[in-house]
Amino acid sequence: MYDIVIIGAGVSGCAIARELSRYKADILVVEREEDVCCGTSKANSAIVHAGFDAAHGTLMAKLNVEGSRMMPALAKELDFHYKQNGSLVVCMSEEDRPALNKLYENGVANGVEGLRIVEKDELQKMEPNISDNAVAALYAPTGGIVCPFGLTFAFAENAAKNGAKFQFDTEVLEVAPMDGGWKLHTSKGDIETKVVVNAAGLYSDKFHNQAGGAPMKIIPRRGDYFLLDRTTGGFVKNTIFQLPGKYGKGVLVSPTVHGNTIVGPTAIDIEDKEATATTQAGLDEVREKSGIAVKNLPLRQVITSFAGLRAHEARHEFFIGEVKPGFVDCAAIESPGLSSSPAIGKMVAGIVEGILHLEKDPAFDPTRKGILDPKTLSPEEHAALIKKNPAYGTVICRCETVTEGEILDAIHRVPGARSLDGVKRRTRAGMGRCQAGFCSPRVMEILARELGVDQSEITKAGGKSKLIVGTNKDKV
Repeated sequence: MYDIVIIGAGVSGCAIARELSRYKADILVVEREEDVCCGTSKANSAIVHAGFDAAHGTLMAKLNVEGSRMMPALAKELDFHYKQNGSLVVCMSEEDRPALNKLYENGVANGVEGLRIVEKDELQKMEPNISDNAVAALYAPTGGIVCPFGLTFAFAENAAKNGAKFQFDTEVLEVAPMDGGWKLHTSKGDIETKVVVNAAGLYSDKFHNQAGGAPMKIIPRRGDYFLLDRTTGGFVKNTIFQLPGKYGKGVLVSPTVHGNTIVGPTAIDIEDKEATATTQAGLDEVREKSGIAVKNLPLRQVITSFAGLRAHEARHEFFIGEVKPGFVDCAAIESPGLSSSPAIGKMVAGIVEGILHLEKDPAFDPTRKGILDPKTLSPEEHAALIKKNPAYGTVICRCETVTEGEILDAIHRVPGARSLDGVKRRTRAGMGRCQAGFCSPRVMEILARELGVDQSEITKAGGKSKLIVGTNKDKV
């Protein structure tokens, strides 16, 4: 019997695993997909919200501000990409200014530092591509951007380093109480544990309801996005939000930590929790609304579009707490869940520690070193690295200049990459202008060689997503 089983290896589940690995406990993270970061955590705005938006007094507001404050130190400790670039909420009409003032007051009440309203002249100096119609904006210097994959992998790797176990390709079908704990019926047999942490994202309502909590319904809220080429990386400096007003609720335009520009999302409630495909209507909405707050947006530089699903609950609040003895919810974690994840991990770990009376592990190591990027080295350092390990001199992905050495590192980490998407999210091989058009065969060769399997077994993203289904010499 495990001490703790966490359902879900998204950013919340991995943050919780990392915080719980500070204690002497037998921890298992169960994930139905083939890797961490395969659900909501992989497809979002990559924004660290300052905390001015969530309603004052809510758990969402509290954890957003706490998580945002934790992020700079955490980025150094766990070595992931994060930048405090600041954010602007742009007001496009004088008649909407009271709403801007109200948002400022809410942010101050939430404890967001440095908030101020900037007027048109200053705003246009800060962001030359801001719309000529903008009248003012709420400026939050503590707003930031992050790599959501990097953040999630950092949590997971540090948790694994400190003893937490991960079990992938394992779908939890049902949770049921038993003497001394809980039994999880899964696609790979039963698992027994003293405490369950429900961090199942879009499916957190399913396990919450099975455990006997007050009825909950998660509504999948789809968000469509455009990702622009890195040639647009300097188009905006801050994350540009639009203040909901007479023009409706707009979409954001933001730089990414890797030098791209991201535009989106929509907010469309659907029924299907697996419907992550973009739609023409959704992308048209992004295209239409993206130009309200900024001008001359270079949408001809779109290199890909994607959609993510948020775990929306009608009350628009995080649900974190012990629902039944030994069953702890971390449910309805929608935006700003990514921003809040460090604080969510800390809060849930505190609850579980109180249930099990856990003892701190003096051997806990809070640090993690990310995958070495040769592009950050001086020419002399890079040459020395190649001499030591020639794999770092072989470029596999030309668009993002990703070497074989980085891909090998990604595969052999714990938990490591087992698919094209696993490599892509850890190294960015396949995320560039050609969107894996050239590097996929080489990455497949490396995966097959390192995992000791035939190339026909390599998948795009686990499950049935095999890329080779036959050979061109097969007989009919």
